[in-house]
Amino acid sequence: MRFLSVSMVLVALLVPVAGLRASPATEKMPTPADTREAALEHVLTERGSLKALDAAIAAARNHHVSEQAILEARFLYHIDRSDDLALTAMLPEMLKQREGFKLEDSAIFAVKEDWAAVVEYVQALTALAHDDKPSFKQHITEAFWLSPRQASAFAPHIDRLRLKEAMRGVKIDFSLKFSPMATGEPVSLASLVAGKKALLFHFWSPMSRECEASMADFSTTAKMLLSHDIAVVSVVPDDSPQLLAEARAMIDPLGEKPPGAWLVDAKPKSLARDLRIQNLPAMVLVSSAGNILFHGDPTESPFWVALRAINPRIQRPSTASPK
Repeated sequence: MRFLSVSMVLVALLVPVAGLRASPATEKMPTPADTREAALEHVLTERGSLKALDAAIAAARNHHVSEQAILEARFLYHIDRSDDLALTAMLPEMLKQREGFKLEDSAIFAVKEDWAAVVEYVQALTALAHDDKPSFKQHITEAFWLSPRQASAFAPHIDRLRLKEAMRGVKIDFSLKFSPMATGEPVSLASLVAGKKALLFHFWSPMSRECEASMADFSTTAKMLLSHDIAVVSVVPDDSPQLLAEARAMIDPLGEKPPGAWLVDAKPKSLARDLRIQNLPAMVLVSSAGNILFHGDPTESPFWVALRAINPRIQRPSTASPK
């Protein structure tokens, strides 16, 4: 049996679970315990498609891996993919398993309290999805109490709730004008959103490795959204000559006409500051009336839920799948 600290689980930076045990110097026929162990390792480390996960689960059941371990493996899979919607869908199963938790059947937890903290965590995610602040606060507090080591995992969800509350009172002024990254006259947001169903702000910087790594995926997403009548505006935060030169070099691989508008944040009235942009890249989806529909990491599943609420035909490109 191997044990992982749940802190490794919830931060979604999980290194693959310990590999299969090294083969002894002299080969021997695998025992049923060996094949069960291999099936368990497979289901715990599967990070491919849902179809691949289902196949790993079927093999695990064939080798008598416990349903509790399989539930934990599914939890790991969705945590690694930052799929909050899939996690909340698992809540009924997790609540049922909470009362019947057996430490000896666990594949990843060393103490029962860590499993209970995970259940509280998923309950908090469910409350967050329903804008139920009292329940969110109750469950996230209980998760802290049960497993205080998980502060770094729980804190981003608290920040998300606070950000969402702050954005309720924000309305984008489409009369604002921004200078293009290339030469030219300032461009108004009104001219970009005219006739569109919504506007997506993409905040980025050439100083961010994450922005550089995700630029090709963003380009694919931007082209798709533009074809569905959603304006796309990429905003770089600084107008210093050096940064703009680096920014132009970063988007050069996207072609002569990269998708959407590429603008420089206004000064002294910074849009990024008004929208509380703290991490890059960040996406802010705005309705045609100027209301904030989504604010956060583009790999989060709620981003795509918000887009499909505007146009149900919008589908997440395979290149934009969560990491």
